[in-house]
Amino acid sequence: MATKLQTFNPRQVMNRKDFEIQHKRDTYLHDVELHHHDFYEIYFLVSGDVTYSIEGRIYHVRPGDVLFVNPRELHQVFIRNEADPYERYVLWIDGDMLERMSTSTTNLARCLDKSVAEYSNQLRVPIEYKNEIRKLMDDIYRESDNEGYGGDIMQTSLIAQLMVLLNRLADLDAESGEEVAFTSTLVARVIDYVNLHFGEVLSLDDIAEKMYVSKYHLSHEFRKKMGTGVYHYIQKKRVQIARQMLASGEKPNDVYKQCGFSDYAGFYRAFTAEYGVGPREYVASTKKEEQDED
Repeated sequence: MATKLQTFNPRQVMNRKDFEIQHKRDTYLHDVELHHHDFYEIYFLVSGDVTYSIEGRIYHVRPGDVLFVNPRELHQVFIRNEADPYERYVLWIDGDMLERMSTSTTNLARCLDKSVAEYSNQLRVPIEYKNEIRKLMDDIYRESDNEGYGGDIMQTSLIAQLMVLLNRLADLDAESGEEVAFTSTLVARVIDYVNLHFGEVLSLDDIAEKMYVSKYHLSHEFRKKMGTGVYHYIQKKRVQIARQMLASGEKPNDVYKQCGFSDYAGFYRAFTAEYGVGPREYVASTKKEEQDED
């Protein structure tokens, strides 16, 4: 069973289908590149001085805080003081697994549902519950690779306990009304605009005009808050959505047009740069995985 702490690696895909948990501790770490997942991420900070950016909303994370990251949300961590050890648990969990574990009266994915009015990416955990969350995370980590008798039941049981607790705390946090996110209004507006218009022709000049600012100010503010340029963000968002459309069965020649690429060649280059394979190769690999499961 897993007991040894891990250190940072750039892998952003799960090695298993249902869930994966990591317990990491780094004493020196450059800022992680802006990225996304096709699954949910539940992040629990043990120690460190970090800021998290999720879709342009900036969260100053305290030890004991939980972050919820949805599929398709571009996010990035910034290390503010590398003198403090950066220790965290990161639970990746597939939406289908949460659905299977839920019941008609208990939706375990509720705290991850962005359509809920009180939803927030950040959960400020009351002090009396921090140790309980850490213990559950640690128990899940220890059991995560247990293939012995009852290992699968223990894993599912522990994750269910964690999700029930997080949902209860999310309800309490919503009632407290505490504001925990600090947002750049301009960057948030740009990201909202890109999310709505990713399938259209987008240029820095046009976006700046829509935001009523100069393109130079827009570029500076966006890079300062997001750690990347506007164009790079747009490309990441487009290929991210394209990948999900391909996985749902849509054809590459239809997808690139719907995602705002002017031609297939440009789409191919952007997709390959992000995922290491071309769109058609990705579709073929997805079909092969489905056949292997059957």
